[in-house]
Amino acid sequence: MTRYEEVAGILRERIEHGIYRVGDRLPSIRAVCQELDVGISTAQEAYRQLMDVSLIESRPKSGYFVLPSRVPSVLPSVSRPAQCPLDVSQWDQVLELVATQRDDARLLLGRGVPNLAYETLKPLSKILAGLHRSNDLNGFNYDKLSGSPELRQQVARLAIASGCLLHPDDIIITTGCQEALSIALRTLTQPGDVVAVDSPSFYGTMQILKANGLKALEIPTDPQTGVSLEALEMALEQWPIRAIQVTPTYNNPLGYTMSETRKQALFKLAQRFDVAIIEDDIYGDLAYTHPRPPTIKSFDDDGRVLLCSGFSKTVGPGLRVGWMAPGCYRDKALHMKYVSTGASATLPQLAVAEFVAKGHYERHLRYATRQYQRQRDMMISWVQRYFPKGSGISYPQGSFLLWVELPAAVDCVRLNERLAQRAIHVAPGSLFSASGKFRQCLRLNYAFTLTPVIESAVRTVGELAAEMVEEAQRHEGALK
Repeated sequence: MTRYEEVAGILRERIEHGIYRVGDRLPSIRAVCQELDVGISTAQEAYRQLMDVSLIESRPKSGYFVLPSRVPSVLPSVSRPAQCPLDVSQWDQVLELVATQRDDARLLLGRGVPNLAYETLKPLSKILAGLHRSNDLNGFNYDKLSGSPELRQQVARLAIASGCLLHPDDIIITTGCQEALSIALRTLTQPGDVVAVDSPSFYGTMQILKANGLKALEIPTDPQTGVSLEALEMALEQWPIRAIQVTPTYNNPLGYTMSETRKQALFKLAQRFDVAIIEDDIYGDLAYTHPRPPTIKSFDDDGRVLLCSGFSKTVGPGLRVGWMAPGCYRDKALHMKYVSTGASATLPQLAVAEFVAKGHYERHLRYATRQYQRQRDMMISWVQRYFPKGSGISYPQGSFLLWVELPAAVDCVRLNERLAQRAIHVAPGSLFSASGKFRQCLRLNYAFTLTPVIESAVRTVGELAAEMVEEAQRHEGALK
């Protein structure tokens, strides 16, 4: 056995015995050299061996980290939605998920909320407190309809990282990204129009379609590469599609990120058919590696992309600070903003602007995304351990949401009913479809510190799902 194989064996044994756990950072090359008295090339080769068998991964400028027992070998299936426009349903289930109170006794494993307990958010609390103590009452007055100039300037600066060169006047501040999406859809459509969406798709957008009398045309979507451009092209040829709505970066809920090439191809397709694109980039800043992926908006040379984002998933949803860059639709979008909420609340805008301007936002993102990546690996390892064999698991490269496809025998709406008796709640996959598809799927949140209590809850979800599989097998056996 060579020396590097011995070193790899020592490190592998430590991982298998839990000395280094999933998501943990391994000792640096220098530390391994000093501890085991080997050269740099030997330590590097040992780490390469561990990467070859997917025990660890290398993260640029961060080091080496322990992966789950395996990176998911079974991904969720490519979606096969109905190939015709549909009316959106599922409102009752959405209301159950979003109407929970802060003091809800249930363990909510499926809500799309970031971790609000990180120390890196404390500067924002101090900024807000300072604004409240100030004798300047301008914060209680209306700001510009398009939003605070200070915040729009900071948003324009942040957008550079996604490849966008925006002027502050190109940006409209909204009451959360949800309002930005709503404004975009109302700007582009009339009741009865058809909107193409990825499938599964964010339930908030689906409910905007429902509220405005729009029909959803769900496009087949791959859990790695995103929306099928071939299927979208066929749909554009067949149906009078008024807009394409996608979340191409750290997609909610499927987790995919479209490649730069595919994003550009999607934009060219929209150009060819003269259709606008509504791009939801709310998770785009939560990249595990840098630079973050470019937006479709970065290729927009004729103003047809309405980029929507905000700070709900990176900082906190209670601030209700979102934004949009509506391109050539700015004037109509501003009118839609006026008739929906008017000017957004001033104090949160000023606080977020200062938080960003002083560098706190970037520091918070660096810290949060390191934690989220580690917790992704932990959550995946739990799902692999406790869920029925063959479950498909997404592998997002950013954000904090995991999509799991269980065996067909599992109905996650019924699973949620059983979990309610254990004070546990997940987000069933049917929320993310116009017609209630994906009933065997669910969404999990791994933003919060993954304690033994959460591990126990994940185990319970897996055990009850396995019970449903066994029940289905017994029923099938009885029919034979």
